[in-house]
Amino acid sequence: MTIKSLTSLTLFASVALFSLPTFAQDKPAETASQQAPEIVEIYTADDAAAVLEARIIALKTVLVLNDDQQKNWEPVEKAIRDIAAKAAERKIERSKATPPGNIADILERTADAEITRGEELKKLTAAMKPLVESLTFEQQMRIPSFLGMKESSNGLAQPTSELWIFEEEQ
Repeated sequence: MTIKSLTSLTLFASVALFSLPTFAQDKPAETASQQAPEIVEIYTADDAAAVLEARIIALKTVLVLNDDQQKNWEPVEKAIRDIAAKAAERKIERSKATPPGNIADILERTADAEITRGEELKKLTAAMKPLVESLTFEQQMRIPSFLGMKESSNGLAQPTSELWIFEEEQ
């Protein structure tokens, strides 16, 4: 190693060593004007309503309903809207609830949520039956993916939390 290289290395090491205390100092306390900004809700209720509207339109569009099938669509759309609205209400209620005290409380709340979503899903299936009976096989096969169901489930039960009709509850 040459003298020039050794001198440069020594100079670099000295600067780095003596600079460390500067970086390690505590930050000064924040003043009122420097406090963290208020958290802004990015996804608003209006955004959720727009997304729901788009999904309902997309589902109806992909089904390509004829006039006879169109008569059975209104109860399905109403059920989807009602379920999504109730899911959003449950989310608000849950945010106001006291935190669970232990794992048993968490499991109980999870079970209650699944029961409620199951009851809501029964209402949707009741509203869908007349429509589904009027659909062709091809039209029926378009529904699962638009609801958020997994195609490879082979008819097995799927978690209700993965269906977008319950998205606002999450």
